[in-house]
Amino acid sequence: MNEQTAVYDGNTLAGPLSEVFAVELTTAAGRCRSCGTTSQVATIRVYGPDPGFVGRCPHCEDVLLRLVRTPDAVWLDLSGVSALRIPMPIDSAVKTDPDESNEEQHH
Repeated sequence: MNEQTAVYDGNTLAGPLSEVFAVELTTAAGRCRSCGTTSQVATIRVYGPDPGFVGRCPHCEDVLLRLVRTPDAVWLDLSGVSALRIPMPIDSAVKTDPDESNEEQHH
């Protein structure tokens, strides 16, 4: 990391991640592949923005994610995250009961 790179918290990723995901990801909890610490995305240390954002574990400083925006794509590398838990509203759950699906079709 050079001296010209600014350091932010994980909330900096809210805008760029909202371009890719339809849910709020700064409240998601990711587990660091290196040390096993689970942290909310909002608490990770983010460096950037050029040439892209790099998110580091607040505990061990290993890279959790990289996000680069090009004119026609977003590149997202989550190789430093072994798991990501994304909170979802209860009403957004997909119905999996086949009986409910059949009832809706008949009404």
